[in-house]
Amino acid sequence: MNNAIKAYAKDHGGRVSLLLLLFLLAIYELATSGFSTFAVICISPLLVLFALASFHYRMFVFWALVTINYFISTKNNSLGIPLSLPNEIFEILLIALAIIDVKNTRWERLGNVMLITLIVWCGFIILEVLNDTCDIGIDVGAWYAGARSMAFQLLYAFIVFSIYIDRPKILIKYLYLWGAFALFAVFWVWKQQHLGFTEAENAWIQTRGRATHILQAGTLIRYFSIYSDAASYGIGIAATAVAFIIFGITAKVKKYRYFFLIVGFACAWGMFPSGTRTAIACLIAGFMVYIFLSKSVKIAVPFTILFAFFVFILAFTDIGSGNQQIRRMRSAFDPNDASAKTRDINQEAMKKYMRDAPWGIGIGMGRENVPANNKFAFMSTVPPDSEYVFIWIHTGVIGITLFLICTFFMIAGACWIVFFTLKSPSLRGIGAGFCCAMVAMQLGGYGNGVLTQFPNGLVFYGGLSLVYVLPWIEKEWIEWENNELAKQEEKKRLKLEKKRASRV
Repeated sequence: MNNAIKAYAKDHGGRVSLLLLLFLLAIYELATSGFSTFAVICISPLLVLFALASFHYRMFVFWALVTINYFISTKNNSLGIPLSLPNEIFEILLIALAIIDVKNTRWERLGNVMLITLIVWCGFIILEVLNDTCDIGIDVGAWYAGARSMAFQLLYAFIVFSIYIDRPKILIKYLYLWGAFALFAVFWVWKQQHLGFTEAENAWIQTRGRATHILQAGTLIRYFSIYSDAASYGIGIAATAVAFIIFGITAKVKKYRYFFLIVGFACAWGMFPSGTRTAIACLIAGFMVYIFLSKSVKIAVPFTILFAFFVFILAFTDIGSGNQQIRRMRSAFDPNDASAKTRDINQEAMKKYMRDAPWGIGIGMGRENVPANNKFAFMSTVPPDSEYVFIWIHTGVIGITLFLICTFFMIAGACWIVFFTLKSPSLRGIGAGFCCAMVAMQLGGYGNGVLTQFPNGLVFYGGLSLVYVLPWIEKEWIEWENNELAKQEEKKRLKLEKKRASRV
C-alpha cells in the first residue's frame, strides 16, 4: 500500500500537492468559519472513509460520540452548525451499525421500563406536530428542531448506551473517560478564575451572557467552564459529584476508589464558582436519595449527619460568607429571595395564558414564527426559567404531566433494580450513583433549563439506561472484580515482601 501511494505521488506529484493544499485549506476554513460549502465538499471524502471504518471500529465511534458530546458546547467551538447535529449523526450511525450487525447485538437488553417510557414520550412528541394552538399553521421544520432535543435524542442515548456498554471493562472505561472530562471541566473553571477567559468566552460573557453571568455591579462572575452556561455547568457538575462520590465509597478496588473520590470531591468544589444556587440543592437531594438506596445503616447514619450539618451551616450560619460564590449559594435557602419571587410572578402570568393551551403553544414555536399580534406571542417570547416550564409552555399541562409520569417510572424502575435486583455491593453502588445523579438533574430541571443541554442529556439519560443493563453483566462483573482484587492483593504482597527484604 505504501509503495503504491509513493508511486502515485511520484507520477502525479502536482495533483497530490494540489489536493493536499485544498484539504489543508478546507481544514483551516472549517476551524475559522465553520461548515461552508467549500469545506464540506473538500472534507466529504473523510466522512465517507470514517463511515466505512466505523464498520470495523464501532467502539471508536462510541468513544468519539462521548467525547464530542462533552466538548461541543464550549464557547471556543466555531463549527457553525447546530450543536445537536454531531451527536445525532453519531448516535444514528451507531444504531445503524447495530442493526446491520443484528446477530451480534444484544437487543434483549432494551426491553425494560425506560424504553417503554421513552417510547410513550416520543409518541406524544410526534403527535405534537399537529398542534396548531397559535393558529398559524403546522410548521414541521420548527417542530422537528425542538423535538430532537426534547425527546428523540433521549431515546437515542438510551439505545446506544444499552447496546455498546455491555461488559465490565467497557463500563469502567466509560466511567474513567467521564471522570477525566469532568476533571477537565473543573480545571477549566479554575483556569477561567485565575488565568482568565479565552477570546471567544470573553466575547460571549460580555454580550449575551452579561445579564446572567456578571452580577453585583460586576463584582461577581458566574463561571461556566466548557458548558453552554453557568447553570448547565453548576447543576451538571453537582450531579457528577453525587455519582462519583457514591462510586468511590462503594468501589472495592482501591485504584478505582481513589480516582472516583478525587473526581467526586473535585466536582463538588467546582460547583461553587458557577454561582448556581439550585446546584447545592441538587447535591443534597442526590445524597439524600442514596441514604435510602444504600440499604446500609453504616452509610445512612454518617451521610445523614454530614449533610444535616452541611445544610445547617448554609441555612443558619454565616460561615464562608466572605466568599461571593458561597454567599450566592446560601441565598438558595432564603424564602424571601428576590429572584425566586420574580419566578413566581412570571409563572402566575404564564398560567393565565396556558389555561387556553392544554396542549401547549406547540414545539418549536418562538419569537421567530409567532406574530407579535398573536394571542400567545407573550408565551413564545418569555424566557422559561426551567426545563419543566419550557416543556409546560410548549406541550401544555398534558405534556408536562406525561413527562413527569414517564420520568417517575424510569427513575423508579432503575431504583428498584438497585434496591432489589443487584447483589454485588460495588455494582449496586454504580447503579445508585446513576440513579441519584438523575434525581439531582431532575431537581435541577425544576429550577433551570439544563436537562437536555450538552453534555447533560447524553451523560445522565445514558447513565440511567446503564442501570437497566447492570443485571445482565453482574455475573461477569463479579468475576472481573475478583480478578482485579486478586491482582491488588498480589501487588500488596509483593510490596510487603520487598519491604521485608530491604530490612534484612
